[in-house]
Amino acid sequence: MPNKPPVFRPAHIPSPEQRRRAYDRERGSAHARGYGSKWEKARAAFLAEHPLCRTCEEHGVREPAVIVDHIQPHRGDPGLFWAQSNWQSLCKPCHDRKTRGGG
Repeated sequence: MPNKPPVFRPAHIPSPEQRRRAYDRERGSAHARGYGSKWEKARAAFLAEHPLCRTCEEHGVREPAVIVDHIQPHRGDPGLFWAQSNWQSLCKPCHDRKTRGGG
């Protein structure tokens, strides 16, 4: 099988991997973004009340939810972060699809 030829990238332009690492450093840890023990308790209570994936249910499928998703990204706004009206229970595939822009 032939090898893929090298791609020229000027030294001053970061690679996709370098950009991802820089983004992760800038956004801070999960705990720094508000996902600490208080969130874990609220998350567990919400999943106990809403145990099925909302997206799957809309398609007639009963799939257990494992993630509490913020419907509208909170971007550090504590009011939006803690508003349960902005939360939805999702399974991991539905959450991944939503966060990467696939629905």
